[in-house]
Amino acid sequence: MNRISACIITLNEEQNLPRALASLAGVADEIVVVDAGSTDRTAEVANEHGAAVFSRNWSNYAEQKNFAAERAANDWIFSMDADEELSSLLHTSLLDWKKRKPESPVYEVSRKTWYLGAWIKHSGWYPDFQRRLYRRGAAQFSGIIHESLRFDGKPGRLSGDLLHYTVHSFEEHQANVDRYSTLAAQQMFAQGKRSWRGAVWFATPWSWFQNFVLRGGFLDGYRGALISQMAARSVRLKYTKLGKLIASKRRMGVANS
Repeated sequence: MNRISACIITLNEEQNLPRALASLAGVADEIVVVDAGSTDRTAEVANEHGAAVFSRNWSNYAEQKNFAAERAANDWIFSMDADEELSSLLHTSLLDWKKRKPESPVYEVSRKTWYLGAWIKHSGWYPDFQRRLYRRGAAQFSGIIHESLRFDGKPGRLSGDLLHYTVHSFEEHQANVDRYSTLAAQQMFAQGKRSWRGAVWFATPWSWFQNFVLRGGFLDGYRGALISQMAARSVRLKYTKLGKLIASKRRMGVANS
């Protein structure tokens, strides 16, 4: 029997966490929660569900998740966000997988997102495969934003969806795009990227066309239109902000010369 440690990172997730933890019942042999200083009842909720709770000051998503995995007792880690839950089919798939000899050190699952009152089935948001189940030491998370599990090789795949309850309003979606575009610009700048003007003019409309037309966003109705619009906005903002960072560095260089 393969034993699983479910790892969740949190910050003020009192509302979401009960749903996530309840869905892990019978699947997780251990639940590890790494909290970044919540001021609500997140830690208490985790304790009530029998989770092992650790505190760690926030650094970034990848480092928080890797820290959680390091605190786990079992060889197999299932990484899950507090605003997610296992669908019934994924729950069954994991139970079946626990009885079999693993065929891969890393497994991916499809993620389905609930957005403004409906499940999104297209728009580049589904199936949105995520690598979440892995053997300790075979992979680790990396990336300041949109962190992902780095692994050289083809992962296995489990049936069923990981259900994702994302933003609750369009205003929250806008705020997230603004925040993440800032982080993305900072990451690109740190990586030495200095080309941005062409992306503002060409990558922005391409992003909209790709999500709304090629990825079937029109099939998700007005929600697909909003998702495609915000994806394009994210591209425009991150490259515009990159341009401002480049200009700021140049001004500093002139001032110091």
